[in-house]
Parts: sequence; structure tokens; C-alpha cells
Amino acid sequence: MPDGGVLDILSAIDLAVNAGEAVGVLGPSGSGKSTLLGLLAGLDRPTHGEVSLLGHGLSAMDEDERAELRAGRVGFVFQSFQLLPGMTALENVALPLQIGNKGAARTQAEALLGEVGLGERLHHLPRQLSGGEQQRVALARAFAGDPEVLFADEPTGNLDADSGARVMDLLFGLRDRVGSTLLLVTHDQTLAARCDRVLRLDAGRLVAG
Repeated sequence: MPDGGVLDILSAIDLAVNAGEAVGVLGPSGSGKSTLLGLLAGLDRPTHGEVSLLGHGLSAMDEDERAELRAGRVGFVFQSFQLLPGMTALENVALPLQIGNKGAARTQAEALLGEVGLGERLHHLPRQLSGGEQQRVALARAFAGDPEVLFADEPTGNLDADSGARVMDLLFGLRDRVGSTLLLVTHDQTLAARCDRVLRLDAGRLVAG
């Protein structure tokens, strides 16, 4: 921590991700992986520097403008699933399609849930699903609308080995089908190795993968 009490979580980050590329970012807990993801997705704002998402500089945009840019074009998968507890699996997946005014939202959501092996669990609430099933719902929701960019933050971190392996197979399978650009942060080297390129964060700085 420098004099003055300011904590630099990330420093001197210079990163470009090409369209259609899958990039894995490795690093231990506390290295700044989730912070980096939040900045690249426009969920947070950097103290210094510029972030461009889908050809748009984010610094000049307010929160509503950034949310509008992400809508229907950007998907997210989180370690903690982030499902709405009062909605069924079908409703959780259909919601972003409805917000984006996509036609036949429930039909598309049902098809996506079938694709991730949850065709018989459409009307179950998150609390009625296992961790692996909840993450598969989250995957279906993330790919609703065929996003151009997908951000994944430790998507297998709360899962056992078998569930994690299935989720990752589904993630990369859906990504290949849709052609999304993928930015994946993880501490799992085996998982990161499935990406086209691997980078490493160490004490808030990008080093060789």
C-alpha cells in the first residue's frame, strides 16, 4: 500500500482480446482476477486508464449507458450462480430474453435448458437444484441471446470435480456453437489450458502465462 493509504489492486494492465478468442486469466485468490473482470465488463470503473468493450470506450459512458451496451451482447457466469431465488430455472433463463425484447423468450429458454441437460427441471426453483444444476441454469442464461462476449468468473469454484467438469464441457461447447469471445478467470490451470491463450495475474500485474 503506497503512502497516503491508496491500495492499487491492478497496475499497468495492457490487454487486448480478439473477437472469437478464448482467454484464460490465472492467478491465486487476491491477485485481482475478479476486479479485472469487473473492469473489462464495465461493471466497475478504473481509477486510471481506458477500457473498451465491443468498440466502445467505457469511461465516457454512465452506468445506464454501459448496461445498455451489455444488454443482449454480453453474458456472465459467476462462481455464486447469481440466480434469482424466487424464479424457476425457466424464468431465470427467459428473463434476459424478455428484457431484450427477444421473441418467444420462454421457448428459447426451454431449448437452452434442454441443451444443458435440464429439460426435466424447468419449473424448479434454485433452492431445489444442486450446485451443478444451478450453474448449468446460469450457463443457459448467459448464452441466452447468443452473446458476442462472455465473462466467466471462477465458474467451477463452488462445484465438485465431476460437476465442474460437466459445466466446463458445456461452457466451451456453447461457446463454440455461438462463437462468443470468452474471458475466463480461474485459479485452475487445467481449466485455463482449454482457452486459446493463457495469462497470469500476480499481485495485480499481468505476467507471462
